Amino acid sequence: MKNLKKKLHFRIHLKSKHLLVIMTMFCVSAIVATFASGITTAPLTNAAGMILIPFENSISSIGKWLGDVQKNFQDKQDLIAENEKLLAEIDHLTTQNNNLLQDQTELERLKELYNLDEEYSDYPKIAARIISKDPGNWYDNFTINRGSEDGVRVDNNVIAGKGLVGIVTAVGPHWATVRSIIDDSSNVSSMTIGTSDNCIVTGNLELIDEGKLSFEQLYDKEGKVTIGERIVTSNISEKYLEGLFIGYVSEIWQETNNLTKAGTIVTPVDFQHLRDVFVITVNKQDSDYQGMSSETEENADEE
Repeated sequence: MKNLKKKLHFRIHLKSKHLLVIMTMFCVSAIVATFASGITTAPLTNAAGMILIPFENSISSIGKWLGDVQKNFQDKQDLIAENEKLLAEIDHLTTQNNNLLQDQTELERLKELYNLDEEYSDYPKIAARIISKDPGNWYDNFTINRGSEDGVRVDNNVIAGKGLVGIVTAVGPHWATVRSIIDDSSNVSSMTIGTSDNCIVTGNLELIDEGKLSFEQLYDKEGKVTIGERIVTSNISEKYLEGLFIGYVSEIWQETNNLTKAGTIVTPVDFQHLRDVFVITVNKQDSDYQGMSSETEENADEE
């Protein structure tokens, strides 16, 4: 029994040791026998194809995918560069457009001043730029860059846009302070163009939010003053030159005394965006004096 176990153990040990050599020799012999006997190799070729073709297809797909990734990355880089170029062009065009808009605004402003200068060509005046103003949205009190060295005096009338802005209240060598007609403390003796009826235009900072002024003490017994009537400075005003345009009547109603009327006026001046104004360098007193002198001279010539 012991000898049988030894033999069996030997056999198993021998098979384990030489198994790989035996199987290799068997495969080589099978291959040689196959070629020698002319047996077709198609099954082996098919088997190899079943293994290799999918592998090659996978490699090809991976290569194609990597190529697409590289191409997409390059396309993305090109798009980023093109986008940056377009953004730069947009910034440039935006700057040009802003400059053109500023030039157009400046041209319109200068044209407006020119027309205003032509409309009041009878009065000597100088252009001035606003350099500061009181806090708030409206130009109710502001400072200009012209002063006594430029011929500006207290009570000089100030105009802009298409009408009256205010009056000079203080003057320095190179500056002057202006109180506009929208200020709550402002009162302007005025009259209607159509009927020459007198009234008082008063400032109202709450009403100017609607672009309006208020008027009162209009004596219109016959009811001839209607909406759209032009209001100008009156000949009886102590400080304002006659005929300076103030605005159009937009509302009118009877006052509580049943004798006079009140209402609102739409002003042509943009008191929220003032920038440049004209200062009329002759005062009402100067105008009256010149008028009286002219009349005196005419009377002397007649005598």
